[in-house]
Amino acid sequence: MTPAFAVISGAQVHQVLQGREKHVLELIEAAYRVHGEGDTVNPPSYFLRFPEDPASRIIALPASVGGEIGVHGVKWISSFPANVAEGLPRASAVLILNDQRTGYPIACLESSIVSAVRTAASAALAADWLSRDRGRPTRVGFVGTGLIARYIHTYLHTTGWSFDEVGIHDLSADSARGFQSYVDETAGGTTKVHDTAESLVRESDLVVFATIAGTPHVTDPAWFEHNPLVLHVSLRDLSPEVILASTNVVDDVEHCLKANTSPHLAEQVTGNRDFLAGTLYDVMTGAVRPPADKPLVFSPFGLGVLDLAVGKHVYDEVSRAGDLAVVDDFFYDLHRYGKR
Repeated sequence: MTPAFAVISGAQVHQVLQGREKHVLELIEAAYRVHGEGDTVNPPSYFLRFPEDPASRIIALPASVGGEIGVHGVKWISSFPANVAEGLPRASAVLILNDQRTGYPIACLESSIVSAVRTAASAALAADWLSRDRGRPTRVGFVGTGLIARYIHTYLHTTGWSFDEVGIHDLSADSARGFQSYVDETAGGTTKVHDTAESLVRESDLVVFATIAGTPHVTDPAWFEHNPLVLHVSLRDLSPEVILASTNVVDDVEHCLKANTSPHLAEQVTGNRDFLAGTLYDVMTGAVRPPADKPLVFSPFGLGVLDLAVGKHVYDEVSRAGDLAVVDDFFYDLHRYGKR
């Protein structure tokens, strides 16, 4: 059978995923379990960097997922922080899906939404599992108020979380006000814009870091003496001192401890990984039960298997609806000698 290659637009991705937050959360949990059980291949991410623009990068995340998901693929995602000043999101991405049997590429999806959704769902899933022995937080604070922060708030709100107060801090006053308006319109309740990250952290039981920081800017463990749950989504906000004063859970040890993430810096300081309690899968299976008497930091590097789980779901739904935009003759010369 001649392979078919389809292009799936961001509008189609949005249509499939909008309002399906609980289902996407289930997809992400299933992908984490498949990964934890060893039925995935998730090589190291590959970073394309530019000497003339060291703050920017493009990353390739190849992966393969077994189980019921059954797909290979790669996400190609760029991060250009200067975009923000031009009114564009920092990140853009595509996702290539490959057929599990033949290896042929079957689709190219606009993937900034897929990436944001899987990141938000991962954060909301971690917040759920990591708060089960600590009690649900009643005050959430967001450091960084871009696209990822908005998606994380949406996933928390639509999967049953409610807060007495939403704290907001961003270096851009316009971004902070915009995020405050978004929260007011979608969830209501009390919002508070903080002038400093310190005041936000000290007044939040659940802290979400979703910044574009390249190096740690939060260095004082005393900010966390009330033992909050921290979703360290942007990975490079916390100094080794903060990491070492906390209980640490990651999504994948080998992936997270590289590229000068905060946990990687802590490893460089200590020469070991003893500061890690385990992975989210360990928590989900009961192998690890983080204590409630220390700050608890979840640092997810972001696994390609999660993108594939969401992307394959989008592909299946668009295909089931008969809306795949197939590129005719994308594969041109398919005949081997003697097979014409």
